[in-house]
Amino acid sequence: MSKLNFISPFFIVSDVKDSVAFYVNKLGFKVLYMGPEDDPFYAMVGRGPVSIMLKAIAEDIKPIPNYTRHEWARWDAYVSTEDPDALFEEFSAAGVTFHRPIRDDGDGLRGFEITDADGYVLFFGRPKA
Repeated sequence: MSKLNFISPFFIVSDVKDSVAFYVNKLGFKVLYMGPEDDPFYAMVGRGPVSIMLKAIAEDIKPIPNYTRHEWARWDAYVSTEDPDALFEEFSAAGVTFHRPIRDDGDGLRGFEITDADGYVLFFGRPKA
């Protein structure tokens, strides 16, 4: 069976430049691609093997984070990290506002949640040891 390397969520965003600024300035991602150059509506940002695609579709097509559709849909993305406590400290120092701070949850996970510029909730964590 072939090995899978990573998955990249695809988020519809209100403004690509605002979304990219959040991921770069707050979460330490790098711009892998943004275009077209004269009026960008698509971008891919990444940090290590993690990447996220961002696209502004049209003025009337808005972001719809999962939790807005049902309370049991807590996240839009799960980002696995070996040391969620260290990452929480890094993001705290960058001024990130947390949706939920670092904690052990009822699902056997240790981590935290952030909300991006468009309301998407990302969980950064791992199974509890």
